[in-house]
Amino acid sequence: MALEHLWAAWRADYMAGTTKAPTPTDGQGCVFCRILAGGEDDEERLVLWRGRHVFALLNLFPYTSGHLMVLPYRHVGEIEELESDEAAELWSGVTDAVVALKAAYGPEGLNLGANLGRAAGAGVLGHLHVHVLPRWFGDSNFMTPVAEARVVPEELSATARRLRAAWPAPG
Repeated sequence: MALEHLWAAWRADYMAGTTKAPTPTDGQGCVFCRILAGGEDDEERLVLWRGRHVFALLNLFPYTSGHLMVLPYRHVGEIEELESDEAAELWSGVTDAVVALKAAYGPEGLNLGANLGRAAGAGVLGHLHVHVLPRWFGDSNFMTPVAEARVVPEELSATARRLRAAWPAPG
């Protein structure tokens, strides 16, 4: 089956004239900033790892067991706003997350993704985060489209314990 392209060049003027939705610049109202401001009880907050500039935590609404996010401490929404040391540690943290997920779960594949902006599907605007989640053949079933529900077979606290134990040691 061939994909057909429909050209609508007149839409370019409309897109150029749209305005960006405002995003908080101070972290007020940001769920990630609230997690960080809540102290260092990593177990309670499902924080898996802390680096110098970046940390990893479980997604409270996972697509699969092991769905986690890696993000900077600093409230920054655009990838180009990261300092070079933040960007380097972000990618290193994503790599360590992949290693931990492979060791803890043995997935058949992984998804990595960052939704940059509301139009791209960002649920938390203003605080950049990279999703890392394990995938298996057949892990999507009829429950999501039919029942608007996901079946996640493991409690988040158990997932956190497994991933902390599998997280690579620094160095």
